[in-house]
Amino acid sequence: MKISKEDFESMKAKYDKEVKKGKPGKGAKGKDKDNQTSWIFFDRETLEGLLAKADKDPKVGGIQFYFTEYTEETAKKIYPNEADAYTGQMTLVMRAANLQENKLNIIDSTEDEYEGGGMECPFRCEPKPNSN
Repeated sequence: MKISKEDFESMKAKYDKEVKKGKPGKGAKGKDKDNQTSWIFFDRETLEGLLAKADKDPKVGGIQFYFTEYTEETAKKIYPNEADAYTGQMTLVMRAANLQENKLNIIDSTEDEYEGGGMECPFRCEPKPNSN
């Protein structure tokens, strides 16, 4: 799911203020989140769509992942029926990028460049990851 730059920045700011500083994420009504994210799944179509925007050289083109938290507003947009559960939950937001000479170069785009909204545990934890 596309994430606007404005939503990304608010999600990143919430993460930076809370979890990045070692504090619990704040959920609905300011309650501490006591069951944070275990894993996040993004489908191949989303990942390949981002990779298609990056350099074709597999040593250069890639995906930049950001740790973020759902704000109340972004949770309502992405999970309208479960916004209270997702508010304050850690998540990943990503965008295409290139790495050249140890410098990250963001791909210029006229469309929203961020992707997010993967399937997360909690709240969708089945099947459990196996240990093969």
